[in-house]
Amino acid sequence: MLVKDPANWRGRRVFLTGHTGFKGSWLALWLHRLGAEVTGFSLAPPTEPSLFEAARICELVTHIEGDIRDWPAVQLAMAAARPEIVFHLAAQPLVRLSYDQPVETYATNVMGTVHVLEAARQVGGVAAIVCITTDKCYDNREQIWPYRETDAMGGHDPYSSSKGCAELVVAAYRKSYFADSGVALASVRAGNVIGGGDYAVDRLIPDLIRAFERGEAPSIRFPNAVRPWQHVLEALGGYLMIAERLAGSEMKFADAWNFGPAEDDARPVSWIVERLRWVWGEHAAAAVPWCGAIPHEAGLLRLDISKARAMLGWTPSLSLEDALDWIVAWHKRVSANEDPRQVTLAQIDAYAARAAAVGVPQTS
Repeated sequence: MLVKDPANWRGRRVFLTGHTGFKGSWLALWLHRLGAEVTGFSLAPPTEPSLFEAARICELVTHIEGDIRDWPAVQLAMAAARPEIVFHLAAQPLVRLSYDQPVETYATNVMGTVHVLEAARQVGGVAAIVCITTDKCYDNREQIWPYRETDAMGGHDPYSSSKGCAELVVAAYRKSYFADSGVALASVRAGNVIGGGDYAVDRLIPDLIRAFERGEAPSIRFPNAVRPWQHVLEALGGYLMIAERLAGSEMKFADAWNFGPAEDDARPVSWIVERLRWVWGEHAAAAVPWCGAIPHEAGLLRLDISKARAMLGWTPSLSLEDALDWIVAWHKRVSANEDPRQVTLAQIDAYAARAAAVGVPQTS
């Protein structure tokens, strides 16, 4: 297996959409750590506080505040950056918000993807594009077996549907424009990504941590819902591996990819709540049932990661227990006035070392 070399990233021009968000902030820090020249294009940070602000990421990247729904703005930013590699993370990422804002959700997740791909097509010089969608892009039939990359796209709610549409856009651009031009385009579908520095509203882990910090009882909507939980670094490690292969002109990797946890780590919400409460310790109140309206959300979702294991040599390095431990450690260290940037970088370094120790050809 090919062992990844940090020199592959040193001086690389990278265009990263959504760099002010939770996952984008982690990826921006990791790319900078590797020596990449990162241009970020995104709206202002979506939460207060935010990892982007706390870790002072605007000091490390070329920060462009813009909306991927604004085609001329995306076009101009891409032309100025002249990237070799593009990571497209910007999205409206929340299921419940999509019920309230369906037009904005489709405009961002579908046409925003079109704008990024078209700008990359026009600028020239792009070698690799990685479009991040979601595990929820599949037509979820509540089946007991995990979804494979070849399963049908779909979605009950506007968010999931919009991400299935984005996958169709990626496939069309790959076949219509990029297959014969030498630009390698992949889509990646991660599980329910969790990690320190996520301050989103209406997301399980941030909601739990806010409640624990305040000494309040968290309200839980779907205690029996099963999700493929994974630490943010697991997903980002997979994205980086794919990007390296694409940038090396290995066109067989220009395809769709699942990155999820080990099968045993697809756990119900109730298990996450009790485990995180135990790790947090004192003042972590027991959960209570949600009393408000509950729109439809999938009850069972698992991802098949056999393709990434077989073709990339990628495999999860952190158990779900480890992931929750790392999240609590991140928030408690930041609460103790440690520098969020250094805390985040320390976990990036620790993850790279862990991945290397278990034999994953991980970027470090």
